[in-house]
Amino acid sequence: MNEKHRQSLEMRRRELVERSTAQRAALRMTLAPLIEKTATIDRAIASVRRYPVLVAVVAGTVALFGSRKLFSWIARGLTLYTLIRKI
Repeated sequence: MNEKHRQSLEMRRRELVERSTAQRAALRMTLAPLIEKTATIDRAIASVRRYPVLVAVVAGTVALFGSRKLFSWIARGLTLYTLIRKI
């Protein structure tokens, strides 16, 4: 291989490396919101895996009492807690 051909190949290689670097950066910027959302979902799934019994109890309670009634009880409980805490 002669010197001129080798230099041409080296220059082409540098151009390709620069182009791929720019493409990777563009992909990162495009996918950043999706990555953040999947990280949030991953944290939620990790919590479910860490506390499966607690998740089952909460799901059972919601199924048994209904979400509106449960929300009402939680609101009352928080109100009572804040009143007792002030005393």
